[in-house]
Amino acid sequence: MAKIFSLLCVVLLFLSCENDKKAAENGPDPSEKSEENASTFGIVIHGGAGTILKENMSDSLEDAFKAKLEEAIRVGHDILARGGTAMEAVTKTINVMEDSPLFNAGKGAVFTHEETNELDASVMDGATLNAGAVAGVTRIKNPIDLALEVMNNSPHVMLSGKGAEVFAAERGFELVDPMYFYTERRFQSLQNVKKRESENKISVIEDPFIKNSKFGTVGCAALDKNGNLAAGTSTGGMTNKRWNRIGDAPIIGAGTYANNSTCAVSSTGWGEYFIRAMVAHDISAMMEYKGVSLQEAASEVIQKKVPELGGDGGIVAIDKDGNVAMEFNTAGMYRAHMNAKGELIIGIYKE
Repeated sequence: MAKIFSLLCVVLLFLSCENDKKAAENGPDPSEKSEENASTFGIVIHGGAGTILKENMSDSLEDAFKAKLEEAIRVGHDILARGGTAMEAVTKTINVMEDSPLFNAGKGAVFTHEETNELDASVMDGATLNAGAVAGVTRIKNPIDLALEVMNNSPHVMLSGKGAEVFAAERGFELVDPMYFYTERRFQSLQNVKKRESENKISVIEDPFIKNSKFGTVGCAALDKNGNLAAGTSTGGMTNKRWNRIGDAPIIGAGTYANNSTCAVSSTGWGEYFIRAMVAHDISAMMEYKGVSLQEAASEVIQKKVPELGGDGGIVAIDKDGNVAMEFNTAGMYRAHMNAKGELIIGIYKE
């Protein structure tokens, strides 16, 4: 009897070891991982950076910006809270800002030298490293949606100008009349810039008004409950831009970058410098190769690397653990953040 009992114990011990071995080989239970990630998600947005000073802002305009930032971020947060994807949250959030004349994107896009509107946008999926972008489009109401379409339903990463609009029409996008983008505020801004240039009173780079015409870009970065990151950026570019100039917003690695192993980033600033510094990718690369935190990487790039080149601006970013950075080296940046608890932070000025 004792021998039978001993043999039974040996068999049970062997089976237990085999189960432990299989569990180790198969990794953690997906349901356990899902429960763990379910409490970790978040979203962060920007509406541009520049010389944004409280003394130059009326109470009503400040309230309007804050209200629109809150409206936009709550759209994305609701998507994430319901288990939606980071990419859906990013694009739907940006849609709200594209549809507002407050921001230099979509409806509020600035005018070119030729008195037209040329819009750029990009998205990137941190899970697949797939990306899509459009540049210089003039008849697309929500360029961020077309960037997503390029990513999902074309073999390319970036399309530009008329070709992008042909692709849009083939994919069922409505092409709006360019007059949709007309706002008197933006048109008068262009006339003021042209007047200053014609009078040769001050150089474009020295004029604060002209200099800040670069900073109205909108963007979003998000982490969903499945641990996936995504980022997107949309802009009307620079007031008075010429020769089909394209900035950093549609450039993957400069204006937008997302990688599940590190972070998701959207940039706003002087595009020429953000392209040269590859700002969004550099932040991710510093995290991956140097092992620094998101905040450390963002601070190094925005407070040191970009200014050393001569540029300025900012970024919003979120890492794979839900940590957020909203870094800028200008006087202000329209920004907002919501975490998994639903806590909301909205900022405009440097604090």
